[in-house]
Amino acid sequence: MKVIQPDIFKQLNGVTSLFTLANRGIGIDGKGLDLGLNTTNSSEVLHSNLKSLSDQTGINLSKLALVNQVHGSKINYVKQGGIYDNADGLITKTPDVAIAIQVADCAAVLIVDPVNQVAGAFHAGWRGAVAGIVPKGVKEMVASGANPKEMYVYVSACISLENFEVGEEVAREFPDQFCDYTSYNKPHVDLKAFIRHQLLTAEIPANQIEVSQECTVQNQDFYSYRRERGNAGRMLGIVMLNKTRKT
Repeated sequence: MKVIQPDIFKQLNGVTSLFTLANRGIGIDGKGLDLGLNTTNSSEVLHSNLKSLSDQTGINLSKLALVNQVHGSKINYVKQGGIYDNADGLITKTPDVAIAIQVADCAAVLIVDPVNQVAGAFHAGWRGAVAGIVPKGVKEMVASGANPKEMYVYVSACISLENFEVGEEVAREFPDQFCDYTSYNKPHVDLKAFIRHQLLTAEIPANQIEVSQECTVQNQDFYSYRRERGNAGRMLGIVMLNKTRKT
């Protein structure tokens, strides 16, 4: 099983984080490591894939917090694992609770303040991004005791500017600086740059932000809703504060 371990968190003591890949060909159905709550996989396949993830990473499934995402900006503060409804962000201060976001072209934005022991995970597709899920998430982390200057961030692989063709009505939701109106037949949006701008505006230091350069549409290692439509599985971005800090 292949997963990405964000470089930005490797330097931190007491943080576990990973981003799963599609891992096509594995799983009891051979369709890969689909970890989506609302994809075409069965509950049996989902449970098997989650168990495989747990076996490979050591993450306790009883302490894994997932959310039925709705492309909005609601955020839940959680203290235990489980499935939470109708939100797109999770925040925790509880050690060993792994908070997770499902994506397949949208970005999973994982944030940790290791000093004040606050972690957040946010689902940032274009709707969530323009609704302010990321700055709202930072603000709510601050309300839970975090400090933007102490935050470290991973923005996962997601759709790139080159592949994010949109209609005029969507492009108008973004500041012009994040839209390319001239290079293509239709407008294209730079979702990664927009999210990074929001993080910098929230006063998180630039050298504490890692943005994946991978495009989910271009790279078959990832699931992509734009490429695969209803057949696309979901990847997970996971972050957890460790109860026992690593030495």
